[in-house]
Amino acid sequence: MVGRMVLVVCLLCAPAHAQVAPKQAVLDTTTGTIVMDLLADRAPNHVALFIKTAESGGYDGTTFFRMVKYGIIQGGDPVTKDAAARARYGTGGLNLLKPETNDEKHTRGAVSATQIPGKAESAGSQFFISISDQPALDGKYTIFARVVEGMLAAQKISETAVDDKGLAVDRVVVNKVTIRDKPAETPEPFATESIEELARYRAVLETSFGEITLSFTPDQAPMHVRNFLRLAQAGVYDGMSFHRVVKGFVIQSGHLPTRTAQLGETQQKYVRQMKAEFNDQRHEKGTLSMARLAEPDSASASFFIVTARAEALDGKYSAFGKVESGLDVVEKIEAVAVNGETPVDRVELRQATVVRK
Repeated sequence: MVGRMVLVVCLLCAPAHAQVAPKQAVLDTTTGTIVMDLLADRAPNHVALFIKTAESGGYDGTTFFRMVKYGIIQGGDPVTKDAAARARYGTGGLNLLKPETNDEKHTRGAVSATQIPGKAESAGSQFFISISDQPALDGKYTIFARVVEGMLAAQKISETAVDDKGLAVDRVVVNKVTIRDKPAETPEPFATESIEELARYRAVLETSFGEITLSFTPDQAPMHVRNFLRLAQAGVYDGMSFHRVVKGFVIQSGHLPTRTAQLGETQQKYVRQMKAEFNDQRHEKGTLSMARLAEPDSASASFFIVTARAEALDGKYSAFGKVESGLDVVEKIEAVAVNGETPVDRVELRQATVVRK
């Protein structure tokens, strides 16, 4: 026990001035890949033990063996390599570390060290991932990593059937854990283009009534243009519908619940609320503008196209473009039968394609 602790600590014995590149752990599992940022500045001994275990192959062939649906998933026990040792799952790899208390929170994606109940100095190779926020655990377990990619895979693992003891019925295997330097961050798509460059882009909406080509006014609302182009290029709008039609006013799409398939992880990351960019672009027929809730800074993905002069919207909604071609398609959509403001038959937004002129 003492020797193992010394080895863990010695992994940290670098000169004070040394610059150590941030590390990531890549977990190749039977359900998908999970990538974690290792927080060496928050829990250095926990990270050191995790790296040592991973590089020695200690995690390869283990399983996520305990899960609470949409709550947590637990893995890292070397005993789980043996399918016949099921009765002892959860007992291995413990009593190696003292807690490293930090102010990280158990929000979705937090990776924490497992410990024996009532025994703070019992952490080791076992860990659990928070699939949803777990504020009741804050300050009680050491958070040493965060999932930055693969939360959908982790969430799927949490859906694994369990027995009456909370153990997974089927094996969810960690095939291999690889430690790598954290890649340099790259700008998000459409984050660095100038206003002039943004104005050269078009978005072509393929609908069940034909194509609508949109041009943009980044001089009026640059962040909304960047956001729309990013979502369109990522395929967020593909498979949605025009869910709202108000004759003589607007047709509206971009409502996520109308999408025929679940968003992927990168797509989810791009959907976020934005600050309003109210401007002097008039809401005339063909104007492209962003829908929002009552709060001005609540726009995210939903957008509308104005079908008649709508002076009441001017300065209160962020207009950011217009219909360049396909206004006849807009008129066809506006003319569909509705129940209130909902089309009786689904009006498809099959695909949004970004092109550059």
